[in-house]
Amino acid sequence: MDFAIPADLTAYLAELDAFIEAEIKPLEAQDDNIRFFDHRREYARTDFDAGGLPREDWEELLSEATRRADAAGHWRFSAPKEYGGKDGSNLWMAVIREHFAAKGLGLHNDLQNEHSIVGNFPFVAMFDTFGTEAQKQEFIHGGFNRTRRVAFGLTEAEHGSDATHMETTAVRETRDGVDGWLINGEKMWITGMHVATHCATFARTSGEAGDARGITCFLVPNPTEGLKIEEWMWTFNMPTDHPRLSLTDIWVPDSTILGEEGKGLALAQSFVHQNRIRQAASSLGAATFCVEESVRYARERKPFGQELARNQGIQFPLVELATQCEMLRMLIYKTAWEMDNTPHKQIESELSDKVSMCNYWANRLVCQAADQAMQVHGGIGYSRHTPFEHIYRHHRRYRITEGAEEIQMRKVGAYLFGYLGPRRGLYD
Repeated sequence: MDFAIPADLTAYLAELDAFIEAEIKPLEAQDDNIRFFDHRREYARTDFDAGGLPREDWEELLSEATRRADAAGHWRFSAPKEYGGKDGSNLWMAVIREHFAAKGLGLHNDLQNEHSIVGNFPFVAMFDTFGTEAQKQEFIHGGFNRTRRVAFGLTEAEHGSDATHMETTAVRETRDGVDGWLINGEKMWITGMHVATHCATFARTSGEAGDARGITCFLVPNPTEGLKIEEWMWTFNMPTDHPRLSLTDIWVPDSTILGEEGKGLALAQSFVHQNRIRQAASSLGAATFCVEESVRYARERKPFGQELARNQGIQFPLVELATQCEMLRMLIYKTAWEMDNTPHKQIESELSDKVSMCNYWANRLVCQAADQAMQVHGGIGYSRHTPFEHIYRHHRRYRITEGAEEIQMRKVGAYLFGYLGPRRGLYD
């Protein structure tokens, strides 16, 4: 067994660090762009008079950073070579995302909106695996050319974690000799709709409520007649781009179906695994940052003439957090490696429990680490002049999104007790 980070990955991290110093940090510093990362960050990023949406100058800065990263050959790293990427593996992406998040807040990697100079593209894998050739051309190449952006329309207000009971429906209807579908329903928390050209809308096309089969994914253009943004949901960590929307008598042709009719949930599962392992790595990196900053501060701060770090009340909580970071790192790297050595369509049935372990534990750990960092830093830790409140507010959402931690623990339990996964039937 070899636990060493590959030499070529170590070299690539150094290359990325050099690129950040040469291209990204100067961009972050110019024109007072630092306002998006210092104590003014929430207000600089948020247009509170426009529904709480991200400000255009904030999103343009992110776009400029990714344009520079793309020109340098970094942004598409995780994408297949045929789409201009480098076939970046899950293991390499996990190490990179941890490395970036451990640097703290910055333009190189701002997870409030999934921005990074090394991009995460779960839609690429989804279209590459399930899309038609025409869809691959339109949405993969179009995504990288910034002419296409797809939002993920699965969740509903009354049916969050349980997608099998969704009430959005699609029924067959032919118009002008073209076979198609009439969609009606509502969706909730559909991130990125303010800039999306399409919404990957999941709707029941057959079967009964509770059936895993019978749900189909449609690529609904945005805007389109019948699709209405009802409200932008303000969140713990602003700005917001998560609306509640309605779909009223929206007609789409058969060609908008992504994947197989009635098998949309399998497609949805392919979307979440890459996200979950990379979010786990990012949460680990942010937790490590909180621990390291707390250690540094505790060595520098000298109340009553003695280093704060001399107190066991300071040491022991950070020792426990550091220990959990070390253990979690090994699990994340191992799981990412196993994902790289498992066919994409088999990850759900063979590794989903391990991915869930990584994700729910990392998201919980970073919240604990940010909270402890605030406590160690005292009043300044509670202020917005340190990044800990931002880290907490951002990462707290991941204990709910991409599958609430209770749902992920339920998945782990099903695998552990042999109701699903490789141990299925073992105790029957």
